[in-house]
Amino acid sequence: MDLSNMSVGDLRNLQEQIKQEMKKREVQEVQKAREQILAIAQSVGVPLKDLIATNARGAKTGTVAVRYRHPDNSSQQWTGRGRQPKWVKEWVEGGKSLDKLRV
Repeated sequence: MDLSNMSVGDLRNLQEQIKQEMKKREVQEVQKAREQILAIAQSVGVPLKDLIATNARGAKTGTVAVRYRHPDNSSQQWTGRGRQPKWVKEWVEGGKSLDKLRV
């Protein structure tokens, strides 16, 4: 197909057709991959939910234990991961040791 002889309108039409075909093929490829994964899981006797529910190391994901708790309000807890909650930040900025909050 010689694109240099096509009008701008024809090129835009072709571009739209290509976009639609790409979307269609991507959906087909994802469906095919799902079917292959399901077939492999069934062939080795692994339920698909177990396959999905594990992380890369094979361990099940779960909750993280609380590492810090407010001494006056036990409902204020923090695992030590992610951003410090406001109450922890205020505690530390007040000159108090984070170790005093350890569980």
